[in-house]
Amino acid sequence: MTYDITAPKTLDASIKLPASKSISNRALIIYALSGGEHVPTNLSDCDDTAVVINALKSAEEVIDVKAAGTAMRFLSAYLSLTPGERVITGSERMKHRPIGILVDALRALGADIEYAGEEGFPPLRIKGHQLEGGQLEIPGNVSSQFISALLLIGPMLKNGLQLTLQGEIISRPYIDLTLWVMGSFGAQASWMDNTTIEVKPQPYVNKPYVIENDWSAASYWYEMVALFGDSMPEVRLNGLMDSSRQGDSIIKYIFSLLGVKTSFSTDPKTGETFTTLKHKIGGVQHLDFDFINCPDLAQTVVVTCCALGVSFHFTGLASLKIKETDRIEALKNELRKMGFLIRSVNDSELIWDHGRCEPTFDAIDTYEDHRMAMSFAPLAIVHPHLRVNHPEVVSKSYPHFWSDLRQAGFLIEEQQ
Repeated sequence: MTYDITAPKTLDASIKLPASKSISNRALIIYALSGGEHVPTNLSDCDDTAVVINALKSAEEVIDVKAAGTAMRFLSAYLSLTPGERVITGSERMKHRPIGILVDALRALGADIEYAGEEGFPPLRIKGHQLEGGQLEIPGNVSSQFISALLLIGPMLKNGLQLTLQGEIISRPYIDLTLWVMGSFGAQASWMDNTTIEVKPQPYVNKPYVIENDWSAASYWYEMVALFGDSMPEVRLNGLMDSSRQGDSIIKYIFSLLGVKTSFSTDPKTGETFTTLKHKIGGVQHLDFDFINCPDLAQTVVVTCCALGVSFHFTGLASLKIKETDRIEALKNELRKMGFLIRSVNDSELIWDHGRCEPTFDAIDTYEDHRMAMSFAPLAIVHPHLRVNHPEVVSKSYPHFWSDLRQAGFLIEEQQ
């Protein structure tokens, strides 16, 4: 399936964002570990969270997380200390996403895990039992989801967990988000110094918990406001906090450099928070930024900068190679269709110095990657009848993305 997208003349919309899948998935694991009755509310309705919910309910021996990387990492740790024997598997892409560092770490804590296929990759056969815990060292430059998976089970380990991260630490805000959610449920988990986190062996307290909405999803609306420019666009988003612990909330700073003003307000009657995005005059002509702490924003910002004619040098992108697809190559391939030549350096940097080529305007391929679809869709603002292949991939994190675009005035026609 392919969507043909045409944008309205300007943008004036109120959008109900999806809940944060990052917070939802952390809160669900904690809910399961606490054995409590209060299910977190305002849970994300995306594929990744549905996978976690189904896995926690399932009595089946085989758990299929499909393309959900977060679910694979978090559930592997959870199953390690949950009685019973399970096999956890996923999509073909998931079976090629390395998980050896997490498996080795869990084994060091006493977990019984075997590879059911290729060494170092899913699927995994896990026999769950009480784990001792203790001291552990792992590289700090691995996926933060590995680190968060270990932290989430820390309070349930007999001796707690003292986790030392070696070398460069990437995606630190996601680690801090995990610690913050854990603390909301009574865990004693904190940084001892710049490299070591201590989690006390104190079980979680189950309690009512409301999930904040998703700053990552907000990024695409920032992109749209930036691309509509001086046509007086305005977007109102609900359920975001100015003081959010979500690392991707830094999008409001990045886009302040690209011509978008952010303001916050609270409804005095309901207490509901609103975030308003408007265009402002003045933006940078060149942008340097290190995405080490917010790699999921890279696609949105890369596409926006090209469309605005803003040259860039972006670093901290090494993790993009092992996401749902190789996002560095995917960006290079699809932007070439739109006439932009960007180049990569050291598999961790992207540079655009206004290099151009003859555009083909072929349909954008999405590579089974939700963020490719959502970051390229706003290009319809500057390229009418932009086409996007396999638009259904947005269900991974933002299932109602296309209906929200229609509500905002975009014309979206389905082609076979």
